Amino acid sequence: MQLEENIPLAPLTTLHVGGAAKYLAKIASREDLVAAVNFAHGEELPVFVLGGGSNVLVRDAGFPGLVLQMAMTEPASVFEESEDFVRCRVAAGVDWDAFVLDVCERGLAGVECLAGIPGLMGGCPVQNIGAYGQEVAETIYSVTALDVEAMRFVTLSAAECGFAYRQSIFNTSARGRYIVVEVTFLFETARVVELKYAELKEHFAGKQPTPMEVYYAVRRIRHGKGMLLVAGEADCLSAGSFFKNPVVSSLEFQRLSSGFKEVPHWPAADGKVKLAAAWLVEQAGFEKGFAMGQAGISSRHTLAVINRGGASSGEILALRDAIVGRVRERFGIVLEQEPVMLA
Repeated sequence: MQLEENIPLAPLTTLHVGGAAKYLAKIASREDLVAAVNFAHGEELPVFVLGGGSNVLVRDAGFPGLVLQMAMTEPASVFEESEDFVRCRVAAGVDWDAFVLDVCERGLAGVECLAGIPGLMGGCPVQNIGAYGQEVAETIYSVTALDVEAMRFVTLSAAECGFAYRQSIFNTSARGRYIVVEVTFLFETARVVELKYAELKEHFAGKQPTPMEVYYAVRRIRHGKGMLLVAGEADCLSAGSFFKNPVVSSLEFQRLSSGFKEVPHWPAADGKVKLAAAWLVEQAGFEKGFAMGQAGISSRHTLAVINRGGASSGEILALRDAIVGRVRERFGIVLEQEPVMLA
């Protein structure tokens, strides 16, 4: 295990914002992970697991504990085939989009709509990442993690992970208890692509696309919305969608929609309704390209808060609070931040 002190975290995140970590350890094996966690326990230090840095906001003061930079890439992707299913084990440090491409190239459906999402494998079950009508929980079979309370590795079934919209036990009831080291997926060989997102349906116009065709279409859509992190582009310094799409009751939706001709929405669990956070932000007066100091909103997508160049976490948070306050004032809805706060 390599342990470093006072390491700037901003360059390790896609927002390029924030201070330094007191300690940083690169984790290339399970042995590294155990040694690092034991060190943190011995020094009574808080621990934070950093993957690709695409869904995190670091405060300017930095982090007074140990940051674990996940670099576990073995197994990269081990595919085990049977007559009806393909099982795949993937290490936490594997690039998420590279995995999606590998799956789609094999003609397997189930994660094609999640193409272009930045980050590493270890973060996908934590957030239950989702996009364009698909969630990673649909194909996860189990998650192997270090239980830092018992200091042993455990394997949790998908049901035990408690997946819901943008959440799991890893970021709710058991936050901080588990550190993901490997994810196992199960793909049905007979499964075909099912399009739920309107823009994808329109793009393919009734055609039954292959997983690879959807993979490239999703990346094009994400790029057009500034949600594909491309180095050198003005909107690339972001954490992706900064706010979660709020889920409200059917009565709340009726109240909200009474004053508008059309309110973008989708059905959610238990008869509830999922609203488009981007639409709420726009209706509250924050348009694409809006700027507040060195923080701003992407010129291509209202949900992406960006670093316009040298922004502090304070500026990012000030813009966040302004948006949340105005949406609450106009609609009575409180937007929830998606990126994890590290302080």
